[in-house]
Amino acid sequence: MLGNTNVQLDIPIQMEYVSLVRILISDLAQSRREIDPQKVNDLKLAISEACTNAIEAHKAIHSDQKIKIAWSEQPDHFEVSIRDFGKGFDIEALPKHPPVTDPERLNFERGLGIPLIKALMDEVSFNSSSEGTFVKMIVFCQPLEKKLDFDSEL
Repeated sequence: MLGNTNVQLDIPIQMEYVSLVRILISDLAQSRREIDPQKVNDLKLAISEACTNAIEAHKAIHSDQKIKIAWSEQPDHFEVSIRDFGKGFDIEALPKHPPVTDPERLNFERGLGIPLIKALMDEVSFNSSSEGTFVKMIVFCQPLEKKLDFDSEL
């Protein structure tokens, strides 16, 4: 039976911690959920983009406050949230990019993270204010019938 599993992690605003978050969340997904390996790769990329945005938001205001990462599970999905304490942004004011099939897209070096996260995740929401940004990413998948038991003896 699936309980209300929650994992929380606070990370310093240093890029080397992004890989730790990717590893933790992808391992949770693979050990607890019926999830396609390609979706795990998509999840890792979306986490990298969201964490990088959060780190950049903190650096822009010279904040050393930690970024908050959370994992939670429901019967039909899991959620990953990333909370920063930067100055926030207006998602509606973000520039529109040409489709990825348009050669003009190559002229955009920045600003592709949010569209990429939206494309990779089943659902995503961005709540941003002057007190920071909260990103919630949802992946729909069922729990594993039998979870890996790391506490049992060999």
